[in-house]
Parts: sequence; C-alpha cells; structure tokens
Amino acid sequence: MKPFKFKEFTIYQDKTAMKIGTDGVLLGAWCTVENYPDTILDIGSGTGIISLMLAQRADAMTIDAVEVDESAYEQTVENFEQSVWGDRLYCYNATFQEFADEIASEEETYDLIISNPPFYTDEFESEDVARNKARFTSALSFEELVSGVVKILSSDGTFAVIIPFKEEENFINLAKKKHLLLNRVCRVQGNTTSEIKRSLLEFSFYLSELKEEHLIIEIERHQYTKEYINLTKDFYLKM
Repeated sequence: MKPFKFKEFTIYQDKTAMKIGTDGVLLGAWCTVENYPDTILDIGSGTGIISLMLAQRADAMTIDAVEVDESAYEQTVENFEQSVWGDRLYCYNATFQEFADEIASEEETYDLIISNPPFYTDEFESEDVARNKARFTSALSFEELVSGVVKILSSDGTFAVIIPFKEEENFINLAKKKHLLLNRVCRVQGNTTSEIKRSLLEFSFYLSELKEEHLIIEIERHQYTKEYINLTKDFYLKM
C-alpha cells in the first residue's frame, strides 16, 4: 500500500483497515479554526489525517487523537512522528468513552473536537473485524460520541463531525438534548445528479445564526468543482 502524499505531510496507511477517504479530508478542510483553538481533539483518528490537516491549519499547541483500534493507533503515531508537527501531536490508544471520562476527571477541556465517526448503522457487519470496528457504530454509537463530547468540550468550544445525510436530523436532535446547538452545516453531493450523501455539522453550546452550505465535489469523473478545489487545494498535491 503506497503512502498518500499531501502538500505538507505524508500518510502511511499500510497498517490500518481504514484508508484515506474523502470524508476525512472534507472535514479537516471544512471545520472552522477561526476562533484559534489552543487544544484540539480528533476522535477515531484512523490514519491521523484530520489531526495532521489541523496541525497544518491551526497553531494549537495541543492536538490529541484517540483511537481504539491498535493497528490504526500505531499508524497514527507513525504518521504523527514523520510529520514536521510531531511535537504538537499525540495519540491515545483507548475507547473514546474511557478517554472522555479520564479527561473530564482531570477537569480538562478541548476548544475544538472533531470526528469522522464510524457509521453504516443499517448494513450488515463485514467479516474483517478491524474494518468492522472502524466502520460500524457498534464500536461507538452517536449517543456515546455526543455524551463524551459534552463532558470535555470547553464552554465556548466547537464540535465538528461528518455523518451520512440520512442521519442528520437524528444527530442534530441527539446533540440538542445535550445542549449542543447546530451553528453550521454543509451538505455534500458527489456530483450534480447524485443524491446528497454527507452532512458536515458544527455545534457549540451557543445559539448563533445557522450557516447553511452546499458542496458538489465533481462536475464529472475527476473533474472537480471550483468550490471543492478551493476547499482542498492547500492539501492535495494535484489541486
């Protein structure tokens, strides 16, 4: 499996079942860093792609990642160490629930929490256990994700996530029950004729005017829209 080269870092993905996909790149490029977060947490790091994108985009001194799968954890650590931001990046091998409880007990918080969580709740589980754990909500349900986030998100912090569009309403309601309010949403289509597949969501404990965005990735195969190029050009080599 060849490493995936970005403009400012390289992702090795030979050890983990979860390879680089558009979802992680979209979220890492889209989430807001305008309020200059000092502390960032990436839940379910996979290869470490989102943490590395945020290290490139933001000056945060602490960028932590938590990853339950041992091989994905090792992959994240390797990718962190190979990058120029190794001194700001740290990965923990634990379940998110354990991690959140531990951080909450120390009364620490994060200014930005970001996650490309496992989903595919309505499909059968695959044979490959590692991929299964990474892809399916059996490993971390949306309820557990939101419950953990509210314990360790700073009072003026931001929580950003990417989920299937069909889960959007359900996820927003779940978050609302825990006093997390939707501030920004971007709905993503593969091309002009395909259905909306993903929702990028951003929450905080504050009510603000909702910013709604729409993104189409391709005009036709491998011909990208201006908006997608603008979003990802700082990362992809060929953009």
